[in-house]
Amino acid sequence: MKPNITLMPRHPRSRWSAALQAATAGTCASVLSAAVLLLAGRREAGSAAAPLNAVSHWYWGDEALGQQQTDVQHTVVGYLTHHAASVFWAALLSAFLQREPREVSLRKVMVSSAVTSALACAVDFKMTPKRLTPGFEHRLSRKTLGGTYLLFAVGLAIGSLLIRAKRHDR
Repeated sequence: MKPNITLMPRHPRSRWSAALQAATAGTCASVLSAAVLLLAGRREAGSAAAPLNAVSHWYWGDEALGQQQTDVQHTVVGYLTHHAASVFWAALLSAFLQREPREVSLRKVMVSSAVTSALACAVDFKMTPKRLTPGFEHRLSRKTLGGTYLLFAVGLAIGSLLIRAKRHDR
């Protein structure tokens, strides 16, 4: 018997549900972690926009790492990049949770969200080329980075639970 290692749900309705969960969980994770970046940026970097601007360094190069002002070029590109990465990680979480044969417990969602966030952190800082790292690590303390990924996990869990609660309302 071959093990089934695919992450994609088999049924089209399940795929739609997984996509909706990824979009919702990714958005919640993106917003909560961006809030930490903005608040900490003001305190640690002298600019709320600085950490999000730094995310755009994959496109604009090292000059984005020092950008202090809010602008479309750096801040919007930085946030959209952060958001897209959040939805990517949420999609992996969603695909994993969709593979469960029965209803997933609150504990399972919380643990899975924490593991996903820890994996994202490890990939971001240990496996990613310098040009593709988040960038905000250049503007913020390690303690703040930990808080950012903690809130990222909370956002993943909240988004996943919102979709599951909505499913039960039907």
